[in-house]
Amino acid sequence: MKTVSKSQNIDKPREKLEKKGISALTNQELVMLILGSGIKGRDVVLQSSDIIKLLESEGGNISFEKLKSVSGIGTAKAGQILASFELAKRYLMKQNKKIQNVDDVLLLIDDIRDKKQEHFISLTLSGASLLIEKRLVFKGTVNSSFVHPREVFADALTDRAAGIVFVHNHPADDPEPSKADIEITKQLCEAGKLLGIKVIDHIIVTKEDHFSFESAGLLK
Repeated sequence: MKTVSKSQNIDKPREKLEKKGISALTNQELVMLILGSGIKGRDVVLQSSDIIKLLESEGGNISFEKLKSVSGIGTAKAGQILASFELAKRYLMKQNKKIQNVDDVLLLIDDIRDKKQEHFISLTLSGASLLIEKRLVFKGTVNSSFVHPREVFADALTDRAAGIVFVHNHPADDPEPSKADIEITKQLCEAGKLLGIKVIDHIIVTKEDHFSFESAGLLK
C-alpha cells in the first residue's frame, strides 16, 4: 500500500492554489495552508479537520483557548491561525462598509460584548459614512481620567474623518449609561464640534443588549 507523507498532504492544496487560485480551495485546504504541517501521529489533514469542526460549532467566533484545545495545536499555531483570521477580518470589514444605523455598528463590535473589562472603541467614518478604521482606544474602567478627547480624536484627525462612533461594553450586563458615561459623551461631542468631526453615536453594549445615546436623544 502506498503511504502519503505529511509533506505530500500539504503539497496538494499548494498545487491547487498555483493552478486554480485561492478561491478554488476548500475551507479545510485553507486551514491546511495556514498550519503548514502537522505533528507526529497527527498530520495536517486531521488537525485542519478538527479546526473546521470547531469553527462550525463556534459559528466562526473561535477563541485562543478553544484552538489550543485541539490536539497538536500549541500556542504558536493557535496564534498563527487567529492572526490570519483577524488580519483578513480587519481588511474585509473596512472594504466599502457603510455605517448607516446602530445595527451596522453592532456587527462590527461583537467581539467586545462578553469582555470582562470595559473596552472603549472608536469607529472613524468618511463623509459618505464609510468605515475608515476601528480602534481600541482604551481598556479598563471608562471614566474621564482615561478617556480624554485629545487621545480619542488624535487618530480621527489623522484619518481625516468626518464622523466618529464610540462604543464601549458594560461587563455587568446593564446597558444603561452611568453618570460618567454621560459626562464623557458630552465632552466628546463638544470636542468633536471644535474639531469638525461629528460624533454620530455612542453605544453601550452588553452580551445581549445595547443602549444608543443617539436613539435616546442624548447627543443633542
